[in-house]
Amino acid sequence: MGVFLDMRSSMNSGTVGQPNVSLGPSPEAFGSIGLQTLGVPNPIITLNGTVGVTGEVGDTFVVELVRGSVYDPFFVIYRAEGTVGQNGGAEFHSFTAQDLSAPPALESVYTSFISGVSTSVRTGPEMFYGIASTNWFL
Repeated sequence: MGVFLDMRSSMNSGTVGQPNVSLGPSPEAFGSIGLQTLGVPNPIITLNGTVGVTGEVGDTFVVELVRGSVYDPFFVIYRAEGTVGQNGGAEFHSFTAQDLSAPPALESVYTSFISGVSTSVRTGPEMFYGIASTNWFL
């Protein structure tokens, strides 16, 4: 049986049409949270989110989740590639990931990033949340 430790959320945009920012080749943050796992051996971190993207049919983008607040390819714990579909309109892409190597820390920060071709636009909604748990009895 799992034991709940902490839950945090980051909502950058709760509506379609915002933030209306073009993607680029460099990863841009769209959510950041901190989860407390101090004194817990082998914490399990579950991360979820959604990002809305509009662009030309076939445009690609990448969502990456990083342990930390600054993008560093060494600390990427999840990477997914998406493609704008047939209609070229707003697309909502959701993701779920786990960090099974999370450290027991006062607070572990996780940040979600997106990058892609410049013809694509972040149209929202954008949200990112995480849950820390453990299978150890406290």
